[in-house]
Amino acid sequence: MRRTRQAFDEQLEQLEQRLLEMGEFVEAMLEKSVRALTSHDVELAREVIAADDVADEMDISIEQQCMRLLALQQPMSRDLRTIGTVMKVISDVERIGDYSVDIGRTAIRLADTEYFKPLVDIPKMAELVRTMLRQALEALVARDLEIVFRVVELDDKVDRMWYRLQEELEHIMEQRPEVVRQAVPLLLVARYLERVADHSVNIAERVAYMETGRLETLAASHRADYQPEGNQPAERPEAKPE
Repeated sequence: MRRTRQAFDEQLEQLEQRLLEMGEFVEAMLEKSVRALTSHDVELAREVIAADDVADEMDISIEQQCMRLLALQQPMSRDLRTIGTVMKVISDVERIGDYSVDIGRTAIRLADTEYFKPLVDIPKMAELVRTMLRQALEALVARDLEIVFRVVELDDKVDRMWYRLQEELEHIMEQRPEVVRQAVPLLLVARYLERVADHSVNIAERVAYMETGRLETLAASHRADYQPEGNQPAERPEAKPE
């Protein structure tokens, strides 16, 4: 029995490692897509688009591994939460890959266009959301609720950047209609990054569920009464004793 449990724990560890590998792969896609956008690098953008098939294959493979563990083992309640969390998380990670592809396609679309202003805020947003993704996955492996809370705090910063950039680009388009064809795609890129941040929060909230047994909305921006400039602190999740 002890050997069986040890083997199962090793399989769970392998599952989490594969999830980390998928997360690192998708994070690299995101970094390359934004770099392609800022540097007008069409080949790099095409590399991101081609990488989406690999990310999809990782998604399917990890899901199949989860299903095998559920079918062939007898997981306890905590194990079930872990496997269920991994199955949910890979969906979020796969979606982040899709947004990276969207940014890559925008990079190709704008490759021959000289930007009407230097791209500063978008790379800053991208760096923050990449940090959120890394930390959310780190929280999952480390079972660390403090890291979960840090991810949620970063989401507030990303949201504030998104709203400021949205207002700025809308103002520019009102004053300079000739840049609308360029500003709209850039506005969409900022929106994609904001959505990546939301998916990272989803991962963090799933980690909190895995540890506490309660699925709660931790990020202020995910609540129905959210005000963009409001200071609404996230509620710290408390670990559930096993």
